[in-house]
Amino acid sequence: MRATARGFEVDPNTVLQWLVEAAEQLRAFSFYCLCDVHVKQGHLDALYAVLRAGKSGERSEDEARRRRSRSPQGVWTAMAPETQWLLVVDVGTRTLAMAQRMLHQVAQGFAPHGVPLCLSDGFKESLAALLGHCGLWMQPERRQATGPSPKPRWMPLPGLLYAQGINTPRRRRLVRVTHRVVFGTLEAVAHV
Repeated sequence: MRATARGFEVDPNTVLQWLVEAAEQLRAFSFYCLCDVHVKQGHLDALYAVLRAGKSGERSEDEARRRRSRSPQGVWTAMAPETQWLLVVDVGTRTLAMAQRMLHQVAQGFAPHGVPLCLSDGFKESLAALLGHCGLWMQPERRQATGPSPKPRWMPLPGLLYAQGINTPRRRRLVRVTHRVVFGTLEAVAHV
């Protein structure tokens, strides 16, 4: 920002204001273009990242690993692979609140009743966030003729398909990827 301010001979706060206005305009444009999106798949992922000085070699690998373990930051992405649309990019910690925020942004762009196949890593909070946006209250059937009726339960939407790819690293190398279907059937996931 300071270099831009020097180049245009303005105050750095003016450049900051330009960035804020540009970000608001891009967000509005994104919501305008990415509404009623009909996608068949949505890939959800969060990558750990050391956001400063990792590329230029200013930090050693051990220091970067220590810093990442103290304050892990995730670059959260949601992508529609058929169209190559990047639906959401956000930066934050790997928590339930962040997963809910990202899925809320993604769900706002879906067409009504257009819940796609969702794919993610094995992060358990992604499941809770997905159910929060793609679920409904259902009354379970009675199992006995007498007694209290069962309490309503929060269940996934009938057409929701959700699968996970769980990576198993060993000594910083990927040794195995385990696929798991959480909602739906393997045949339905394979078909999409």
